[in-house]
Amino acid sequence: MKELRVLFMGTPDFALPSLKMLTEETNVVAVVTQPDKPKGRGHKLMPPPVKVFADEKNIPVYQPKKVREPEFVKKLKELAPDVIIVVAFGQILPEEILNFPKYGCINVHGSLLPAYRGAAPIEWSIINGEKNTGVTTMFMAAGLDTGDMLLKEEVAISEDETADELRAVLSEIGAKVLKQTLLKMLSGELKREVQDDSKSSYASRIVKETGLIDWTKSARDIHNLVRGLNSTSVAYTNFNGEVFKIWRTKLLACGIDVPSGDFEVGSILKTDNDGIYVKTGDGVLLITEVQTPGKKKMSAKDYLRGHSIKLPSRFT
Repeated sequence: MKELRVLFMGTPDFALPSLKMLTEETNVVAVVTQPDKPKGRGHKLMPPPVKVFADEKNIPVYQPKKVREPEFVKKLKELAPDVIIVVAFGQILPEEILNFPKYGCINVHGSLLPAYRGAAPIEWSIINGEKNTGVTTMFMAAGLDTGDMLLKEEVAISEDETADELRAVLSEIGAKVLKQTLLKMLSGELKREVQDDSKSSYASRIVKETGLIDWTKSARDIHNLVRGLNSTSVAYTNFNGEVFKIWRTKLLACGIDVPSGDFEVGSILKTDNDGIYVKTGDGVLLITEVQTPGKKKMSAKDYLRGHSIKLPSRFT
């Protein structure tokens, strides 16, 4: 595949294994990624992970605010790629870009399409309690993740797996499936499968409000929300007038020793070296990792060493 001219579009860590594979197996003529963004208290501009990798490999990097700008589209055509590969890029491509490469545009998506089209398939697959997910490669079309499917690989989601952990697994699988897709494309063996829209679902972008915990829900539903948002977005509740972020929780077996009585949901039933036990809509959930304003995340055990929670107390 060394003669294959590839233009790569991607931005976060999830895209890196695919880009690495392409630099080893094909001729990557350029990388397109999102502009540098300010981070941290000093708001220092930080490059996306894909840009850092591309710079190390001396691959030309472009960071347009909008890929659809005519001058930038003209530049892409001058690069004359045989195929454009898109992995978590972050911008919608116009049809003019989708249609000009010889082999079109191929996307690596972190779900088993047509389920979980959209911006946050990994997070929502966990939040919704799915037992399985995977990676799909597809030819890109004008709709949102609606193009013809190519290859898939399925993986199981474990009970305590977080979005970051699953993302790392799927990123490696995505690179492997992408390589298989390109080999089949070049050999003429690649088959296209039209998506069944009646089986589709949408994974909307994660916003702050997504993480607000509703303690009337089941312990499992809250556990799924916490592990689905165990990333840059975090599940949270309110405690003593402050935002109380919850990074990790644990489902409990039946018969756990907690005070009995008619407690409101969100009530803290007890604390010990394992963490904070909270009343949910159907039982009890153990909080094991937390973060309070201005502090780093820490184990609930460490938090309790410095903070005495007087019972009865309640998350709201």
